[in-house]
Amino acid sequence: MLKRLLLPFIAAFAISAPALAQAPDTSTPDGLIRALVDDVMATVKADKDMQAGSIPKITAMIEQKILPNANFQKTTQIAMGRNWSKATPEQQKQITEEFKMLLIRTYAGAISQIRDQTVQFRPYRGAPDDTDATVRTQVINKGEPIQMDYRLEKTPQGWKVYDINVLGAWLTEAYKGSFNTIAGQQGIDGVIKTLQDRNRQLAGAKG
Repeated sequence: MLKRLLLPFIAAFAISAPALAQAPDTSTPDGLIRALVDDVMATVKADKDMQAGSIPKITAMIEQKILPNANFQKTTQIAMGRNWSKATPEQQKQITEEFKMLLIRTYAGAISQIRDQTVQFRPYRGAPDDTDATVRTQVINKGEPIQMDYRLEKTPQGWKVYDINVLGAWLTEAYKGSFNTIAGQQGIDGVIKTLQDRNRQLAGAKG
């Protein structure tokens, strides 16, 4: 369940984009998404090991290119909903770290599915003084359009992605049901254990 929900999130960062005539302005939310998509795809296309699902190389790329542009703590906090405040600071840290590890462990699967997709960016209509933004795109996969939108927040370190909408469903909302169910039955430690178990399973499968 968690892998199925997470896959669109990570795949969204590694979809092919058309070549850009000039470097986008990464100080704007739409410019950041354009630059990130283009950079990641160019890196993957130039590396056969990544295309084959190399965990060490993909992990290094995620840490270098994706993690600095995402706020996984906010993503996790939204997905945990009311249960976030029930977790201790240490539990919050554990859940966020396990979430991040789940991303890394499942990223190889997303990479292996990427071929010749393209992205169409819809006009960005945000105001210059906005601190929260939505960048709307369509992924064209074998002629079929797939809605993929990004939510970002403006931080002192720049714009950070914290949520993605695939086909009308925001990732944090999809996770919220899963986390609420697990937390209700097994408590906060149950959420941590579920993520840890899934990460171990993925590590074993990749190994």
